[in-house]
Amino acid sequence: MKFADRLNFLRANVFADMDQAKARARAAGKEIIDLSLGSSDLPTEPHILQAIADSLPDPSTHGYLLFHGTQAFRVAAANWYRDRYGIPVDPETEVLTLIGSQEGTAHLPLVVLNPGDFALLQDPGYPSHAGGVYLASGQIYTMPLLAENNFLPDFEAIPTPVLAQARLMVLSYPHNPTTATASLEFFQRAVAFCQHHDLVLAHDFPYADLVFDGDRPPSVLQADPDKTVSIEFFTFSKSYNMGGFRVGYAIGNAQLIQALRQVKAAIDFNQYRGILNGAIAALTGPQAGVQTVVQTFQRRRDAFVSSLHQIGWEVPTPIATMYVWAKLPPAWSQNSIGFCTRLVETTGVAVAPGAGFGKAGEGYVRFALVHEPTILETAVTRIGQFLAAA
Repeated sequence: MKFADRLNFLRANVFADMDQAKARARAAGKEIIDLSLGSSDLPTEPHILQAIADSLPDPSTHGYLLFHGTQAFRVAAANWYRDRYGIPVDPETEVLTLIGSQEGTAHLPLVVLNPGDFALLQDPGYPSHAGGVYLASGQIYTMPLLAENNFLPDFEAIPTPVLAQARLMVLSYPHNPTTATASLEFFQRAVAFCQHHDLVLAHDFPYADLVFDGDRPPSVLQADPDKTVSIEFFTFSKSYNMGGFRVGYAIGNAQLIQALRQVKAAIDFNQYRGILNGAIAALTGPQAGVQTVVQTFQRRRDAFVSSLHQIGWEVPTPIATMYVWAKLPPAWSQNSIGFCTRLVETTGVAVAPGAGFGKAGEGYVRFALVHEPTILETAVTRIGQFLAAA
């Protein structure tokens, strides 16, 4: 049986390998503390769950849900964005409901790339960004994110021949995995660069609320208020702890939204209407739960970073996201996969290898702060013992 060549790029999966390492550790009797996945352990707010529960007995919610049936949700998303960022959004032409933001970022390359076209992606970056490009038979040019540049890409370093064949740039700030943030001035430069080179600018924005120190992170559309080249992707997974409900949306250039809608229509309907009713309740209801999420992850960040410092692992204190991005000790500096595999098999503590996020991620690991401080401190104790014995 023969398969498409594009699958060749999808076969290597560091996170699948780590899942096997966790399974081996469990089989050996290790108690697993999993800090490898950024899936929030916090509960969804009761008023959101109630809106979903109230939908279940209503038979009008049980059928297929096409685009026009999502209008109430799109209006809520447009109003939320306008109230937060001061930029008007047309819910009919500039908003699209998504089954999680990952659906949108994975399908966007199908909209803008012909086979062989380049997409400009961050390295390290979120793995599904690359996956969507490969499925569209595109090429990837990686923009290295280096600590000395505050984990921001250098647009001027992109070769002219690549730019001539490029159609898409993907950014994401606050950034997973590096936890870096970007200023409005940076986004203004990115928008001007993409306008000059006729690139679509996609901004993946899952951590819009998860900032602990400093100002609220900017939206890319604040740098492109006329939505000339930009599209932005939002999710309910982080701010509202709704990862399992698979609900997100895109806001941006009307032509891009229409094109994504065409792709979506060929692949799927929308999710259950009751889930969208819950999402509407999230956007329009009390926001105290969002602040609780931020405060919870800030407490966890402080406890975890302090514990790492106590065992002699000096890491910077992140100002955003739900992660800590840590440079590995010298003995492991070029073997993040080996470090993570040995760590989980020896101690039961699972973390994500930097190499899984791209070539420039080698030499780092990512810790997801998805447990209470006492468990995080236990994890650090085990890590300290592992390093001492290595």
